[in-house]
Amino acid sequence: MNRVRTVVAFRFAAAAIILLLGVSRIHAQTTATSPPAHESAKTPEEKDEKADKGDKEDNDDPFAPEPAPALPPGMTGSDVNDPRAKLAPGLYDAGETSMGIKHLLLLKKPEVFQLGATDPDDPKVQKTLMQIGVRNVAKMPKPTQLVVAQLAFANSDFAFQGNRLFQGNFYGVNIYDISKPANASLLTSLVCPGGQGDVSVYKNLLFMSVEMPNGRLDCGVEGFPPGPPPTPEEEKEKKRRPPAAQKDRFRGVRIFDISDIKNPRQVAAVQTCRGSHTHTLVEDPNDKENVYIYVSGTSFVRQPEELAGCSDEKPDKDPNTALFRIEVIKVPVAAPQDAKVVASPRLFVDARTGALNGLNNGGSHGKGKGTPADTNQCHDITVYSAIGLAAGACSGNGILLDIRDPVHPKRVDAVNDPNYSYWHSASFNNDGTKVVFTDEWGGGLGARCRANDPNKWGADAIFNLKDDKLNFAGYYKLPAAQSDTENCVAHNGSLIPVPGRDIEVQAWYQGGVSVVDFTDPEHPFEIAYFDRGPVDPKMLVLGGEWSAYWYNGNIYGSEIARGLDVFELTPSKFLTQNEIDAAKTVRVSDLNVQDQKKIEWPSQLVVAKAYVDQLSRSQALPAGQISALQKAILSAESSRMSKNKVEKLQRMAESLEKTAATAKNPADATRLHALAEILKHPSA
Repeated sequence: MNRVRTVVAFRFAAAAIILLLGVSRIHAQTTATSPPAHESAKTPEEKDEKADKGDKEDNDDPFAPEPAPALPPGMTGSDVNDPRAKLAPGLYDAGETSMGIKHLLLLKKPEVFQLGATDPDDPKVQKTLMQIGVRNVAKMPKPTQLVVAQLAFANSDFAFQGNRLFQGNFYGVNIYDISKPANASLLTSLVCPGGQGDVSVYKNLLFMSVEMPNGRLDCGVEGFPPGPPPTPEEEKEKKRRPPAAQKDRFRGVRIFDISDIKNPRQVAAVQTCRGSHTHTLVEDPNDKENVYIYVSGTSFVRQPEELAGCSDEKPDKDPNTALFRIEVIKVPVAAPQDAKVVASPRLFVDARTGALNGLNNGGSHGKGKGTPADTNQCHDITVYSAIGLAAGACSGNGILLDIRDPVHPKRVDAVNDPNYSYWHSASFNNDGTKVVFTDEWGGGLGARCRANDPNKWGADAIFNLKDDKLNFAGYYKLPAAQSDTENCVAHNGSLIPVPGRDIEVQAWYQGGVSVVDFTDPEHPFEIAYFDRGPVDPKMLVLGGEWSAYWYNGNIYGSEIARGLDVFELTPSKFLTQNEIDAAKTVRVSDLNVQDQKKIEWPSQLVVAKAYVDQLSRSQALPAGQISALQKAILSAESSRMSKNKVEKLQRMAESLEKTAATAKNPADATRLHALAEILKHPSA
């Protein structure tokens, strides 16, 4: 078995986890994202099931990639002529290409966060499978045992504070010193298994999501003994028996005190019925004594014998079911040990009938011929407290929430899209007039950026937001074709604070990093990218960028299999050095991307220069006026803001204000107003 084949595998490994472990969102998504009806032959799920049952026909090469089906009528796919389409494969030696991005550093995962085995007969593999509770190991092909064991060590999401980066992992958290981004270094590793390790940070507190049943209250690595194998009747009816109740099991949100950054100390562990796949830190502008956590649980419901009050019944059988809700945890900042669940909002209620299951996916693509499924969970929620709203990506729907009372969020709108399979995450633009939702078609475990994969599936959907209503505007998908062995679909991203434009950097798993301008939501376009070749050329494995976020001047990528990537933007025809420098003027003390903050730019002349570049690009001003502005700004800077040079800028501001009234589009009008304001009160 080649080293690169030890990285986490495609659907076969996922199916093994579903059938043998019964955990995590992979279960929800593999069920909800079956290939569409137009795909011929057996579905991957059918092949996985046969493989799990030991069917020789499908076990000869269980990791062989599935070619993309023919494009549906009227759909277009990705560009096979893009430089990213045919990069050399490899784990640490894959081919790389980029445009508008410089790759500064790849810092490999610490050894303790690696399985450390390349042979499925290595005792470490069997030990890991036992620790994460995998059943029926003997029925799993040897290669599958290896790749399922690797799932216990996958990198996940980021949080930032000061010069520290917190990288979640299914095995715990790694904390890095990024005071010198190109020379980032590991500060400490917090070993605390339980998957998927979604993290956020607030002052001296670190929060971590735990969902898998191997999580222990004491952060122990031993997990729990696997339960008995399913009975013949359970196998026949495809029942998923939950693991046996354990008093020491933990599934929910852990809270650590990180006052001593090299020795994080767990101070609370708040249990929830479905665990925490992701969570969102929520700050109430009117409450400085507490912070709140929105818990999105997507996994199976635990037994009431393990946690009182948990029920997985349908709403008509049990109105107190743990399905169809999120949890709200209240955390007293001065006494985090007293954190507890204070509300369980029902976000999917039908306002007319009161039915808890009031939303469904409306028959979105990727469901085969099955009936629409009820939306019973949110995958991720992004809050924007400055405007009192949150955007929830909730499996079958995108929803908009009023969060002015953070303990009792209320749904004010919900949307669906026939081209969406699994609503995964959301981002607001800075002025709160747009929302970008992502579609994780295939659950992150499939190749979904191939030449024949529709460019409206597994993409971003951009909505205009006005008067608490979402209205569809356009799609954006990574334009470069990826291979059959590269898991690729829209995933986590954040805004890049370039003034005058709506720009987001986004991870696409093995599709790499893409930077998109969605200022015109009907016509978004790529302005920068970075990509590697596939981890393996012969089988589809799980690798690539989980998240790509901008933080204080750099882009950081959480590479699932490899480690931590650090990038910087470089000028191109799409983005000037002035725009990059203007983005770098925005400095924040911390960043939890799902707790979105209002971006404010200083009244500096470098920001003015960025606006001038944009007005030149859009031809909003005559070339002569652009040249005059550039010369006047440069003259003011070189004179160290002498009085007469500043007065000249102030006189120019008056003309810009008048021009804004007749600008050809709202974006240019906004830029002209913003430029005029800086020229009235400039600083170096």
